[in-house]
Amino acid sequence: MSAAVERRIPSLDGLRAISILLVLISHLAGTRNFPISASAGNFWGLGEFGVVVFFVISGFLITGLLLDEINRTSKIRLGHFYLRRTLRIFPPYYMFLAVVAAVSVGGWIQLGPHDMAHTMTYTSNYHPGRSWFVGHTWSLSVEEQFYLLWPAVLLLAGVRRGVIIAAAVVLICPLIRVGEWELLRAFGDGVGHRFETIADSIAIGCVLAGVRPYLHRTMWYPRLLASPLFIAVPVVAVAGNLLHDHPLISFAIGMTLTNLAIALCMDWCVTFHDGRVGRVLNAAPLVFVGWLSYSLYLWQQPFLNRASASPLAAFPLNILIVAALAVGSYFIVERPSLAVRKRIERNWARRHTQSVGATPKAERALELDSVVMRGSNTVAPAK
Repeated sequence: MSAAVERRIPSLDGLRAISILLVLISHLAGTRNFPISASAGNFWGLGEFGVVVFFVISGFLITGLLLDEINRTSKIRLGHFYLRRTLRIFPPYYMFLAVVAAVSVGGWIQLGPHDMAHTMTYTSNYHPGRSWFVGHTWSLSVEEQFYLLWPAVLLLAGVRRGVIIAAAVVLICPLIRVGEWELLRAFGDGVGHRFETIADSIAIGCVLAGVRPYLHRTMWYPRLLASPLFIAVPVVAVAGNLLHDHPLISFAIGMTLTNLAIALCMDWCVTFHDGRVGRVLNAAPLVFVGWLSYSLYLWQQPFLNRASASPLAAFPLNILIVAALAVGSYFIVERPSLAVRKRIERNWARRHTQSVGATPKAERALELDSVVMRGSNTVAPAK
C-alpha cells in the first residue's frame, strides 16, 4: 500500500461533498423551476452551514499537516507550505476571476465598485458591497487569511501554546461578534464574514487536530463517540444553525454550539469510517464530488442566482452548467497545477537528501507532503 493511501483521512472528502451540496441547494432555492423556495432555503440556512463545515475541515486538515511536519522534521517550512497552498488555490481562483472580469467588460454582468480589487487581494470579507457574482469569495478570503496567520502562530508559539491560542479564539470570537453587533452598528452587516467574527469556525478544527490524539487515549471520549446518545450532537449542530434569524443569540451561543458539534461529528465520521455512514461518505461518487468541491464552489455563484432572469440561471440548466465548468476547472486547471507542485516538491526533496546524504527511506518521508494529488486530505487519523 502506498504512503498516500496509508495517510489518507477517511470520510473527509465525503463531508466536503455534503458541504458543497448544502451550498448548492441553498443557492438553487428560489431559482426558476427549482422545487425549494427561497424562503425555505433561507430558513434552514443551508449555505452558511455548509461553509462552516468547510471551515472546520480546513482548520483540522491544515493543522494536522503542520503538526505532522513538525513531528517528522521538528520545524515548519513556511516556503513549502505557501507553495502548496498557492498552487492548490490560486490557479482555479484567478482563472474564475479572469472569466468574471472578461464577462463584466463584455457587459453581460455588472460588478460592484471595488469588487475586483477586493477579490483579487482576498479581502472581500471586508467588502460588504460586493455583487452576487463574487459574493461567495468572502469565505475564500477567510481561508486565505487563516493560511497566512496560522503557520506563523504555530512556528512562533509552538504546538502547545498554538493550540491554546486556537482555543482562546474559540472563546473570544463570540464576544467580538456580540461587541461588533451591539456597539459598532456600522459594522453589523459583516459580522459572521469578517475574519475576527468567524475565525472560531476554523479554530475549533485546529483545536481538534491538536488534542485528538490525547482525547482518543482517554476512557470517556471514545465512549462518548460510541454512545447512542451521540445522535444529539448533530441535532445540536442543526439547532444552533437555525438561530441565524436571532442574530444576538446566534452570535453569542448558536455559532459556537454549531462549530463544536460539527467538529465532534467530523471526528465521529473519521473514527467510524467503516460503518454504514462511513461507507456512504467514502463511496466513490461522493468522494469525487468532494474532489470537485473547490471548483464547484467557485463556479456555482454566477449561475445559481435567483434574482436573474437569464435562462442560464434556470434549473436544471444552471446546475448542469456549474457541473460542467467545475469538471473542466478540475481537470484543466486544478490537476495540472497540483502536478507542478508535486514535481517541485520532489525536486526539493531530492536536492535536500543529496545535500544531507539522507537514506532512501528519509527521502520518501520528505516527499510525503506531495504524494497525494488532491493536496489536502493527507493526515493520519489518531488511533
